Amino acid sequence: MNPTAVPSIRPVLADHIWAPSSERSRTAVRTAVLVTGFALFTAAMAQIEVPLGFTPVPLTGQTLAVLVAGASLGMRAGAASQGLYWLLGLIGLPFYAGGEGGWQNGTGATLGYFVGFVVAAAIVGRLAERQSVRSLGASMSAMALGSIAIYVCGATWLAHDLGIPVAAGDTNAIELGVTPFLVGDVIKLALAGALMPAAWATVDRLRRG
Repeated sequence: MNPTAVPSIRPVLADHIWAPSSERSRTAVRTAVLVTGFALFTAAMAQIEVPLGFTPVPLTGQTLAVLVAGASLGMRAGAASQGLYWLLGLIGLPFYAGGEGGWQNGTGATLGYFVGFVVAAAIVGRLAERQSVRSLGASMSAMALGSIAIYVCGATWLAHDLGIPVAAGDTNAIELGVTPFLVGDVIKLALAGALMPAAWATVDRLRRG
């Protein structure tokens, strides 16, 4: 078997939506456009916000965008899209939840969640490169892993920032930064998990002509 016939990283969904060019410069432009596009998509989804008075972390549509970005772009580009989203908010663009932006908003109590977005997109993206988002069960599992990564990073930093325990005591980071969002995030990961197999089924039908 010719070893070059089997790519080390299989195509992700974006490769079929916008086929890569063989020219390096055009491929770089394509990647930059996709990364920027998903960063803007995340910013738009962040504006779908439900504030919760008992915690500084609002319920938003961001995590749905994060999971879809990773699954669509792959590990590196997916993580880059979320890193760019975070950076654009840090420099003052109103990209965070509630139209917020700036250094204080990007490095305050929610910093861990922004880091978690990058990590989650990378995890889901890597699984997507292994074709693990094409079936419903595998896709749901990938989205669940991504969501867990966001929670771990977010709750750990929230505990540090507020000076509270992660899980122990009457007031802890799990209570403030995880529990209130479980139902909403289960819905979002289910949507993302169902969207990917449906998108791949559409691509497969188009390819068969």
